[in-house]
Amino acid sequence: MSIADNLARINHQIAEACHTAGRSETEVQLMAVSKVHPVEVIFEAYAAGHRLFGENRVQEFQDKSQHLSNLADASFHLIGPLQSNKTGKAAELFNAIDAVDSLKIAQRLDAAAKALNKRLPILIEVKLSHEESKHGVAPEDLTALLTAMQPLESIEAVGLMTVPPWSEDAEVARPYFRELRRLRDTSATSFPQLTQLSMGMSNDFAVAIQEGSTCVRVGTALFGSRKPPAAI
Repeated sequence: MSIADNLARINHQIAEACHTAGRSETEVQLMAVSKVHPVEVIFEAYAAGHRLFGENRVQEFQDKSQHLSNLADASFHLIGPLQSNKTGKAAELFNAIDAVDSLKIAQRLDAAAKALNKRLPILIEVKLSHEESKHGVAPEDLTALLTAMQPLESIEAVGLMTVPPWSEDAEVARPYFRELRRLRDTSATSFPQLTQLSMGMSNDFAVAIQEGSTCVRVGTALFGSRKPPAAI
């Protein structure tokens, strides 16, 4: 199937999941995760009407971005962990940063965004899994991080994201999605700008939508198995 066909199928599945959950499909965005794919898949998805994309590495997207200048209304988010020495380039390249997990990273992004005269939305990544490979702030440290970030003027935390343990059984992820929503709802009493929940991927996004996701990150179901990008 073509990327356009896959987009239509996934958007239909999102609409069905929203209907099952009693939500409007306008409440949920589809992020096309184009990381480790060549720029051609971005062009195909864009031609099919898609505009929101997720990339995992600053250097990889820097290489791709040289070929994407004509996609003026496309939005690209960094969804992978960010090293402090790459915050300046990330602030320059991306429309949003979806995986902030420390005050140091937030402060460096704020300084970089200020220098660019840019207002940069971010998501706080929360580590709900005990897996060492996962990144994120501990749930018990979330309030302190949000409080410490309040003086920062060029970035704004607009929501939370998490990556649960992978399983073929989508139900395994449900408790993690439910906990992230609880954290968001609890935090929103003091930080009302926290409206977004980025959770759910190709294998479990229907469950994530049932638990309140506002953005699902889909790569494999849209673009197929990941492969190193072709030389560009």
